[in-house]
Amino acid sequence: MIQVLKHLVLLIGGFVVLAPFAVMLSYSLKSPPEIETGTGGFFGAQAPMLDTMCMARSQPDRAALDAARAASPGQSDDAIMARLEQEREAACTTRPAVFNYTKAFTEAPLLRYLLNGLIVTVSIFVIQVIVALPAAYALAKLRFWGRDAAFALVLFCLLIPVNAVALPLYLGLAKLGLTNSYAALVIPWTISAFGIFLMRQFFMGVPDDLVDAARMDGMGEFAIVWRVMLPTAIPALIAFAIFSITAHWNDYFWPRIVITGDRDLFTPPLGLREFQAGADGSLYGPMMATATIIVIPLIAAFLLAQRRFIEGIALSGMK
Repeated sequence: MIQVLKHLVLLIGGFVVLAPFAVMLSYSLKSPPEIETGTGGFFGAQAPMLDTMCMARSQPDRAALDAARAASPGQSDDAIMARLEQEREAACTTRPAVFNYTKAFTEAPLLRYLLNGLIVTVSIFVIQVIVALPAAYALAKLRFWGRDAAFALVLFCLLIPVNAVALPLYLGLAKLGLTNSYAALVIPWTISAFGIFLMRQFFMGVPDDLVDAARMDGMGEFAIVWRVMLPTAIPALIAFAIFSITAHWNDYFWPRIVITGDRDLFTPPLGLREFQAGADGSLYGPMMATATIIVIPLIAAFLLAQRRFIEGIALSGMK
């Protein structure tokens, strides 16, 4: 009976976690009327629909009318206009799923936003690793005055929410003229207290004999970090990569603050704003299609690194 209750709780928890993703995927396949009325099932009816934005952009001008008159001499203007209208409707008729995912890429430079997200998240992670590995090694394997105080400071930094330091960080970057730049997106997060803590916990489990053997071979401390400790820390690094990349890939709060004037620097979450509060209201279908595209790389990365991720968490003592 207890096992049944445990599995029931896990199933309910899994449903709560997965339900928003299911709604997101379903809305990315539906037409606007189906989204508004909640009809069409999970995949929508996929009935042909008229793209109103396409219709508005393809209004025939005088040059098009003159060309149509020259191509069809003897026809009345009403007949020519009716034929042009039929051609316009045929060109602007599409399926809801095609409409949503096409708009995700055409109404906003989504590929540019994805590239920005890749540049920012990879840059942050690489610099975090460069800082965290030596710091974690020093806290785990070196003996020096103030080591425990330094580790306590790292733990204290874990307790400080990002929102509490956002204003001082923004003011400092503004005075340096770094807002609306990649530097503003990367610099504040290059030192990760969580990364130092995670790697330190992993290094605590590495035998001291391995470090002593490296020293006897003539290696310096930095050589030990990069040539001995780094290869052993791959599972912990993969676990940290999942945490770091997910956090900064999905971050909306900080980019919204420091990127205010340059649309080319928008990260993927900021790209969702392109479909909000338009002239005809928010485009929920393309918005959900964009969200689906943004989430897919994270899901794929986690599935590929799942075994190493769990192994890294277990070996780091974070249970």
